[in-house]
Amino acid sequence: MKKIDTKSQWAAGLGPLFACPVCHEPLFVEGHSFVCANAHRFDLAKKGTINFLNAPVKTEYTAEMLAARRRVLQAGLFSPFVDRIAAQLSGDERLLDIGCGEGTPTADLAKTGADAIGFDISAPAIQLAGALDTPAFFCVADLARLPFVDGSFDVLVDLFSPGAYAEFDRVLKAGGRLFKVIPEADYLRELRQGLYAGTPKATYSNAPVLERFMATYPDAEVSDIEYDFPVDAAQFEDIVAMTPLSWQAPADKRAALLANPPASIHVAVKLLQVMKSHA
Repeated sequence: MKKIDTKSQWAAGLGPLFACPVCHEPLFVEGHSFVCANAHRFDLAKKGTINFLNAPVKTEYTAEMLAARRRVLQAGLFSPFVDRIAAQLSGDERLLDIGCGEGTPTADLAKTGADAIGFDISAPAIQLAGALDTPAFFCVADLARLPFVDGSFDVLVDLFSPGAYAEFDRVLKAGGRLFKVIPEADYLRELRQGLYAGTPKATYSNAPVLERFMATYPDAEVSDIEYDFPVDAAQFEDIVAMTPLSWQAPADKRAALLANPPASIHVAVKLLQVMKSHA
C-alpha cells in the first residue's frame, strides 16, 4: 500500500484529532484530504505528510543540514534521553513531537507502539521525515497555532524547541505528560570552545528557559543527563553542520576545528517532565 493511503487510513481511524488552523473546527479525512465543516481543505502529499501552513515559512534549516542531522541522530547522538522518555511510555498513548525536525526521534518514540505525530515549521524537514519507514505521522505546522483539537494528546515531547505552554496545555489531556529537553552549559562544549574561545559565545546559560518552565510547571521533575558520544571525523563534521551553534562561526575557526576533530562530543541536557493536573 502506498504511504499516502496508509497515512490517510491511519488518520481516519483516530476520530477527531486534527483541527483546522483557519477556523479551529475539527478536520475529517476525505480520501487523501483533511476537510473541516467550513470546507477548508488540506491535502496529503505523496509521502503521507500534510502542510497546515497558509503560506511557506523560510527557515535556516537547509536540506544539507537536515541530512547531516539525520545521520548523526540515527547514529545515536540523542538516544540516551530519547530512550529515557520512551521507557516511560506504555505504548497506547497519542504522542506529539514538538519541532520534530527530520523525524528520527519521532520514529524512535513510535517504536513503543504510541500513535506518534511529529510536526515542524520547516517544510524541507517534514519532506525528509516523510521518507522514514515508520508508522509516525508528520506535518508542517506552527508551534503557536497547533492544528489539533483540545485535549487530544497523552504525551508531548519537546526536544530543544521553544515552549508555547498555553498551546501545550490546550492540546494535552488532563493527566497527560510533557517531556522537555533543554541543553546545559556543557552541551557540545567541544564546538563552543573550539569556535568561540575568548569570546562571550564561549559560555552559555539556559537559566531563563528553565526558570520559565518551572514557573509554569512548579511540580516538574528535573533530571540531568550527561554523556560523551564517540565520533569519527565524518560524524563530527555532520554535528558541526547540524547545529546553529556553528553557523555564525568564523570560517578559519571552523576549518581548524574540522581539521582536528575530537574523539567524542559531550552532551549535557536537562530532562524536564510534568503531569498535567486533572483540575
